[in-house]
Amino acid sequence: MHEPEIATLLKGYSLTTAEILYRLPDHPALLQSFIWQDYDLHPRFPKLTSFLDFWTAKLEGKLFKVTVAHSKLLTPAEVRLVGAEFRVH
Repeated sequence: MHEPEIATLLKGYSLTTAEILYRLPDHPALLQSFIWQDYDLHPRFPKLTSFLDFWTAKLEGKLFKVTVAHSKLLTPAEVRLVGAEFRVH
């Protein structure tokens, strides 16, 4: 079972997107693109690294270039305690 998204973010995970450019053996002159997206830990990106290891071991498309972007969706400054509660009818 997956953890709730907020728990994942509080552990330091951030949304990571990778654009993977690769070549297929039957069309080596043609670059193809694959977009991978998941929550991962910066700066080592263990999930992305695991996926790329799988790619090189099991898939025929030879990697040409991987571009990575990530965004911290939740920072400590965004989580704060509220000192009072006001109710409006």
